[in-house]
Amino acid sequence: MSMRSQRPVASRRRRAAPGGAARNAASPAGPVPIIPDRFRQFIFPNRMRELRRRHGFPKLLALAAMLPDIPYIRLSKIERGEVVARPDEIVRIAGLLGVEPTDLLIDVDSPEFDMASWSEPFQDSRAPDEEEERFAIMLAAAMRIRRAQSSELTIAALDKVYGLPPVILSRIENAFKTLDRWNDATVRGLCRVFGVENARALRQLVQDRYRHGLLDDQIGAVADPEARLRKTRERVSRLAEALATSVAAPVPAVPGVPQPFETASERPVARPARLDRPDSSGAESRLVPVLGVPIAGGLIAPQETGHLVEAPRAAGPRAFGLRICRPSLGLGLPGSAVVVADPDVFPASGGLALLREQDNYRLVAITFDRNGAMIGHSVNPDMEIAVDAVDPSDVAAVLSAVFA
Repeated sequence: MSMRSQRPVASRRRRAAPGGAARNAASPAGPVPIIPDRFRQFIFPNRMRELRRRHGFPKLLALAAMLPDIPYIRLSKIERGEVVARPDEIVRIAGLLGVEPTDLLIDVDSPEFDMASWSEPFQDSRAPDEEEERFAIMLAAAMRIRRAQSSELTIAALDKVYGLPPVILSRIENAFKTLDRWNDATVRGLCRVFGVENARALRQLVQDRYRHGLLDDQIGAVADPEARLRKTRERVSRLAEALATSVAAPVPAVPGVPQPFETASERPVARPARLDRPDSSGAESRLVPVLGVPIAGGLIAPQETGHLVEAPRAAGPRAFGLRICRPSLGLGLPGSAVVVADPDVFPASGGLALLREQDNYRLVAITFDRNGAMIGHSVNPDMEIAVDAVDPSDVAAVLSAVFA
């Protein structure tokens, strides 16, 4: 079965409530049907496995040993199509294999591409249990709605209080594993989130909510292959554009996809962007606009302040300054500080980054968890964000900080 031939399997019968909130009344028409999308965990089909084996790396571990900047677990997830690679990762993998970066990408709309054939090496050898698959989708929808209804169920709280780290939470909310395959600690954490005593009670509660139509607003997001295909198409298209475009120019927009970081440095300004003043090395200094107005939720709106800040020599043409407005990472970085960020550079562990959320920015500190997942931390507000789940064009590395 080709990717092109798939059809939606969980269409909505009513318009979703604003913000994806669950309905409070039972649906007279009954819940939407669930036909599990057997390929739902594969969001980034690629040619990495094929080209790796063709170019002298029969085992992934051998390739990983030559790519120390990419943790083995993340490299494995990229090859398996479970996470979308960043442009810099594709470039490094392609360089080691001696191929063009775009050779690693797959056109999922090509008549020659067959998702079943591509995913076969990564599929579980066990025959799928349809009932367990259906319940995994119900649980994913219920978890998404439960979190949306409670401001206390932050990523940080789910990790520290309930023992559900971000990488596991992501797999639960995307139904990547069935409940019977989670360990006891994860099942206990889920039971605590839903306020039930055991797995049997959890199943009963989730199934009751499904039968009453209370999960309909999220079922399609988890189970609809067309939704997955659309996201895959958009992400691969944006990645191809980024690989084919010089870093000196903005990445072209893909219709219907949010724009990459856009700053005042990309728009004509009346003031010069450079100051003819050499730094200590004799090179000219470059000044970039400073943005930043605090808004709710720890976000920073990209409004111009009328100020300029000196950018590091390594900063690219789209670099910009951002006043952080509040000590979101603790007192070590006061709210009056200005950071210089570059959308064309991806952050590394131990550094800082800006994440774009609905055209606003959030400052986070970057670490890796024990499973190799990149996590963004904020102190004010207290939260953790799974950076691997954020579109790479919505992430910018912080290159420097200026203390006012």
